[in-house]
Amino acid sequence: MPHEIPHSSGLSPIRDARVLEVIQRLNSSRRHPAREAFDGPSRYDAHAFAEYGFSIHPDQGDLIYLLCRAMSAKRVVDFATSIGMSALYFAAAMRDNGGGLVIGSELVEEKAAIARANLADAGLADFADIRVGDARETLRNVGGLVDFALIDGWPSPEGPSLARSVIEIVAPQLRVGGYVLNDNAEPDFIEYIRDPASGFISTTLPIKRGTELALKIA
Repeated sequence: MPHEIPHSSGLSPIRDARVLEVIQRLNSSRRHPAREAFDGPSRYDAHAFAEYGFSIHPDQGDLIYLLCRAMSAKRVVDFATSIGMSALYFAAAMRDNGGGLVIGSELVEEKAAIARANLADAGLADFADIRVGDARETLRNVGGLVDFALIDGWPSPEGPSLARSVIEIVAPQLRVGGYVLNDNAEPDFIEYIRDPASGFISTTLPIKRGTELALKIA
């Protein structure tokens, strides 16, 4: 059933009513598949869940917006874009910083199309490049140093998680002083980001059952 996820404070740092209207619409129409949908082999197939927009929590979005504004971010990575919730927060920050680009990656073409439509509805289409395909390919070259990256993912039947694979591709493109926010705390992502050799320091925030925020220091 659709349900609303309110902000914990009741107030977003975003002031643009057009952007907030789209965010509110997406929050109020959230739908989640039944738990048993994740029990079979289709749990590893993102296309099997094409009708569901898995999205960040508003508190995560507010944090993304504030940090991007504080650091005057100009180039950010959004994985996975899904229907565009996180891209809206990123793109709003890019515009309010005076210009910039969100490089999004989404495997399911139908979701990417919805994300683009949501960005257009919010007046933010000019600040986003939503790429369709496997992020391990679409994010290999994002055209310059990245200020901030959101790394989410999808379950893998074997081998490293997508979050781990994608951070290994994005990290070399992230500038020193750049941030990485991880949504689902995949164990091998956490292992990577907390390894001193990775060049990051990180902390776990009490948002959405644990959100990892990492800073690149080397």
